[in-house]
Amino acid sequence: MATRRALLETAARLFAERGYAGTSVNDMSTRSGRTSGAVYFHYASKEGIALAVVEDAFATWPRLRARYTDRSVPPLDRLVSLSFEIAHALVEDTVVRAGARLWAERDTIDASLPDPFALWTAATTRLLTQARAAGHLAHRVRPAVAAPALVRAFFGLCTLTEALEDRRLVATRLADWWHITLPLFQHDIDSTGVLSRVQAERTASGTVPAPQRVTAGTTARHPTAVP
Repeated sequence: MATRRALLETAARLFAERGYAGTSVNDMSTRSGRTSGAVYFHYASKEGIALAVVEDAFATWPRLRARYTDRSVPPLDRLVSLSFEIAHALVEDTVVRAGARLWAERDTIDASLPDPFALWTAATTRLLTQARAAGHLAHRVRPAVAAPALVRAFFGLCTLTEALEDRRLVATRLADWWHITLPLFQHDIDSTGVLSRVQAERTASGTVPAPQRVTAGTTARHPTAVP
């Protein structure tokens, strides 16, 4: 299992850096220090490795359930917190980053990759439904309609921020987006309160750094509070 995992993580790094077409099994062998035979022993094909990378964390999100099922936290707070957790993984987790790139390149892969948005959308629908039951959601918002739109807008924001600006800015742009979006969903508008609570929880947990302000052309990180 340790060798299989090491090979998957090596493949993920290469896929994240070079994409599917730019990565070969020989590359994986060289980078991992193992033979091509060892790679094929654990994975039958390059397509099989790509599928395993996508399924590992990007499409199945093993940490997702614990993040959104804590009923002691208001549902909209959980939704926002979950978005920051996923955004952080898309920026910092090599396997997740590789999964996202492979899914974007799925037409070049001779394998059926799972829909990575199904679980996100189901979780978002459930949280919006809980928010409605708690009286926190605006009456005009229909959870089953709003959830797919939120998930797609969120993923587009993460993708375009990295492509057009700097991936270290994703958390900051996400906070800006929630400031705009939350008032459209909340029954009693309190976007600043939700974001402040989420940021306090993230900081207290120590698992996710604060959003970054990055000046173009620099590499320094400057933590700031959520706007």
